[in-house]
Amino acid sequence: VTSLVGAVATLPFGILADRVRRTWTLGGAIVLWGAAMLWSATASSFGELLVTRLFLGAVTAAAGPLVASLVGDYFASSERGRVYGFILTGELLGAGFGFAVTGDVAALSWRAAFVILALPAFALAWLVVRLREPERGGRGFLPHATRPTPRDGDANAEEPRETDAQRLARERGIEPDPALVLHGDPRRLHLIAATRYVLRVRTNIFLIASSACGYYFLAGVQTFGSEFAKEQYGINQALANLLLLVVGVGAVGGTLAGGAIGDRLLARGFLNGRILTAAATAGATVLLFVPAIFTRGAVTAVPYLAAAAFMLSAQNPPLDAARLDVVPPRLWGRAEAVRTLLRSFAQALAPLLFGAVSDHVFGGGRSGLQWTFAVMLVPLAASAWLLFRARRHYPSDVASAAASTGGRYAREA
Repeated sequence: VTSLVGAVATLPFGILADRVRRTWTLGGAIVLWGAAMLWSATASSFGELLVTRLFLGAVTAAAGPLVASLVGDYFASSERGRVYGFILTGELLGAGFGFAVTGDVAALSWRAAFVILALPAFALAWLVVRLREPERGGRGFLPHATRPTPRDGDANAEEPRETDAQRLARERGIEPDPALVLHGDPRRLHLIAATRYVLRVRTNIFLIASSACGYYFLAGVQTFGSEFAKEQYGINQALANLLLLVVGVGAVGGTLAGGAIGDRLLARGFLNGRILTAAATAGATVLLFVPAIFTRGAVTAVPYLAAAAFMLSAQNPPLDAARLDVVPPRLWGRAEAVRTLLRSFAQALAPLLFGAVSDHVFGGGRSGLQWTFAVMLVPLAASAWLLFRARRHYPSDVASAAASTGGRYAREA
């Protein structure tokens, strides 16, 4: 229920991300998150605790749209994959810290666990609020970004900067889709119109569907992975947790490498570099999970599991960066909100479907979980297929986003 509330709450935050000062909004959401955690620590009944968790899910929803919009305006297109790698690594490390530290604290006092997680939020909010709000439209690069900032009096200072993907599309004579070129101010589009637009961008549809498939499988692993490891490999809880730690290390490596590889390919002239990186790692993920699922030895499974986690996580940074390439900048917040909504529904369904298939289709137990994980590789394979399909539409959608933004591509196209 909490995740579904958060999914719906992303929509108003997506609107805010495209229209108001984002650093203040994100800082305020972090303060509310910390307050919700403290409220959880003081809950006197299950009903009150449930209300606090629903409120927590709602304010957590601010992160996706606001961060996507800020990343697009803070950082040059050439480094967004690497930046997303750092962001997603932070999410993984934060989740690991939460489980490792608060798990032991919760054994003594579950209320203290909430307090420990809440306190850093207020310091983080103070830092976020003090950040400089970047200019919208991909123009507010940080000083260290690879492209120089325009000087006062520069005739091109008011034009949106051309990204590497847009430059490659223009140089290769790729024409935008007239149906996707926006001629008015995207900020004036209401939510339904904005949703219709972002769902007409074919690359965006493929990326959303692919991401949903990947997160669906990941949610199933998070729910049943420890139980499967104990039953399949004949290990105790302590060893299962250690195995998950190894998998986590592989996931961190994947998030850092995936974004960097996609950026490097784009810089070397491969227009589809980010899509190819995600598609290749998605296909490799399926191949690596097969032996990990069917082997009975933990030692044998470890390299396959670590490599599969690496490949699964390597998809996300280049995909996140590619989404910014195919959507006009002033729609980034709402586009991310729509993606998060659809992805969250897939994540919410995963535990229910994994459990139902294991118990009612394959008879439960070790064998039931084993064959459930095997069958659920089909969505992962579909994810890879969708990404290979996206390669055909990505160049045209990049050109359409560039023409909607204005500047050199719009004039020449």
